[in-house]
Amino acid sequence: MPPSSAFQWFLLVCPAIVILAYFLTVFPHSPDSLYIHPSLATLPKSSPSRSIYPENFYDGGAYVKLPYGQVRYWLIGPEDGERVVLIHGLSVPAIIWKDVAPKLAANGFRVLLYDLYGRGYSDAPQTTYDANLYTTQLALLLQYVGWNKVNVVGVSMGGGIAAAFSAQFPYLVTDKVALIASAGLMESSDMSRTTKFLSSPLMQVVSSSYPFRLYLQYLADQKSSGNPISELVRLQSAHLPGYNPAIASSIREGPLRSLAPQFAALGRHSRKTNGSVLLIWGTADQVVPYRYASRVQSLIPHAELVTIEGGPHDITISHADEVSKALIDFLSR
Repeated sequence: MPPSSAFQWFLLVCPAIVILAYFLTVFPHSPDSLYIHPSLATLPKSSPSRSIYPENFYDGGAYVKLPYGQVRYWLIGPEDGERVVLIHGLSVPAIIWKDVAPKLAANGFRVLLYDLYGRGYSDAPQTTYDANLYTTQLALLLQYVGWNKVNVVGVSMGGGIAAAFSAQFPYLVTDKVALIASAGLMESSDMSRTTKFLSSPLMQVVSSSYPFRLYLQYLADQKSSGNPISELVRLQSAHLPGYNPAIASSIREGPLRSLAPQFAALGRHSRKTNGSVLLIWGTADQVVPYRYASRVQSLIPHAELVTIEGGPHDITISHADEVSKALIDFLSR
């Protein structure tokens, strides 16, 4: 075939190939279904996690099926009490409120607790764990339980979620927001190299492998650390395939940092509506250092600060009485 004829043939065929390729690539395909990893609810009854943190750890427990998986929640306290939701942090589920929530309920508050996606008894969707995932989870949960407005309390990453939620859904917040050792403004320099390495995509590929998971389960089956909270974190990491990816994604893309606009929006809205913001911080916090309290106050100038001398990051456990008193005084005004 002469070169000119071959070229003419190419010009005739090429458009057909391009059009075919176009339709093959853009023609609607069925979206990939969301993969959801199981929660503590799927572990055997003999699992040590059941003795540390059983499904009925609080009264009034139930499940709700949301778009990104099943969520475990509890409602305690008098039904006609002032409504408060407690949001836990990065790695420990709602057990972190074990010494605070009952005190609030005993003082007449209606308290909603729940496990964030990927922790405790809530499913772990295989997705990006950013602020939108967490704020939408809470908004849908409030809709399900029939609460139109609520006072919001968050600890650690839960504080970042509380700020983002209040900025995104201000009409769902009554008039009080309490942030305890709150994340949301953290700088990368405050995260250890180990944390950054373990949350990297490469390390997540390794940690999701079957041999590595067997190794984690072997470590979890060894002698207990003696600290039930630390033990629960270790058991989740070893036995829940979605836990480590949820933690890693939250560190990379979640509400731990870069939320200054949301904190500022919370400040503007609460000032406009005569709302109140409470900060509770321990001076010995090594995770979200005490200096961040002043940073939050720079964005929310009218925020009240309660300083707990010597308080570490897990202040809701180590100083539960002081935290409970501050919350009760604040929420009762």
